[in-house]
Amino acid sequence: MSDRSALLDAVPHIQHGFGSKLALLPGHLLPYSATLPEKKQVHGTRIVDVLQPAQACGEADGFYTRQPGILLSVLTADCLPVLFSRRDGSAIAAVHAGWRGLLDGILEQMAARIRQDGDTADWVVSIGPAAGPCCYEVDEALVESFKQRLPLPATLISPHYRHLDLAAIAEYKLAALGFAAVDRAGSCTICTPDVDPQRPQRFKYTSHRRNSHRRAQDPTHPGIKDRNQYAGIIIATG
Repeated sequence: MSDRSALLDAVPHIQHGFGSKLALLPGHLLPYSATLPEKKQVHGTRIVDVLQPAQACGEADGFYTRQPGILLSVLTADCLPVLFSRRDGSAIAAVHAGWRGLLDGILEQMAARIRQDGDTADWVVSIGPAAGPCCYEVDEALVESFKQRLPLPATLISPHYRHLDLAAIAEYKLAALGFAAVDRAGSCTICTPDVDPQRPQRFKYTSHRRNSHRRAQDPTHPGIKDRNQYAGIIIATG
């Protein structure tokens, strides 16, 4: 069972889900995998309008469509997957937002795209599994960059010394941008355990940070290539 958003579950005509190690792409979205846009995520702020299945999008970290039957997704392994939907299910979007994207304004760029067709007040948003403030330790210079560049409470940005709360930063931004409601699905990708004793995985999610630590200790430990989890959303047909 994939992580799900209560807000998005209440929207008609759409399906969505946030992946984990058990199912990188949630099983109920697998039938739509051939429609996935081709893209290269680069921690940027470019938003692409997706108009046809399997569209070549180039380098991009945000995707928007009003077309039914096209699965929008972003790949993450500690960064924020953010899924958007109009409350009537007539338009959807997805964003990959790491610390660079949050600082450089990818959420603001998506809000600007949405406003071309209407009002952010007609949309709801879900923030998926990502590195949590419990584990996401960075250098003090990066924390200071956030405090200087973003008009947010310092304790919201960094609730603990040298730790960033990416989801709280995103949620604050989304509220300020006028979205109707925001929720969070999933938990920390770095430390959340896999609680099913029948499965060999120790952790629920793929984590770039955790994997990097393991590889520093053991260079033979495999990387995360092809093991990022998908967050996906689609306007269903039929």
